[in-house]
Amino acid sequence: MIATEPPNPENQIEFVLQKYSKMVYRLAYVRTKNRADAEDLLQEVFLRFLKSNIPFSDNEHCKAWLIRITINYSKNLLTSAWFRKTVFMEDGLENYANVAEQGKSDVFYAVLELPVKYRVVVHLYYYEDFSVAEISTMLNRKESTVKTQLYRARELLKKKLQGDYDYV
Repeated sequence: MIATEPPNPENQIEFVLQKYSKMVYRLAYVRTKNRADAEDLLQEVFLRFLKSNIPFSDNEHCKAWLIRITINYSKNLLTSAWFRKTVFMEDGLENYANVAEQGKSDVFYAVLELPVKYRVVVHLYYYEDFSVAEISTMLNRKESTVKTQLYRARELLKKKLQGDYDYV
């Protein structure tokens, strides 16, 4: 568990759940764009956390591990045959906005319309405040790839939002 926390495992688990559950849910939702799948991924990630006996060096190590596991589980879900053959009813995006504690905005919806590889990088960079180097480590990508994906995501967002903000 986390080395900087009290030795009581129940306190550690509760601490991690309170501190990182919203982050894991937001990332899962950004990847899946579906509330039910995001909730399932949240449960899977924390179940994996409970089963693992990894000694984390600090809170940032734990956070990075949770992000990596969330990305891996969501990737498995998105590439599964079941997911590809399932048709989902529209899921209200307001649920993500409430969890993210952000108002609904054109930018929010534009980010959700980006391809997954751009959505994740934008989320980690702007919403979770990770550096390009940290993102490249988490996603097992080169830093130049992450920079390119951020640049392309910004360009797509600029094109999408251009008409809305020309008057500014």
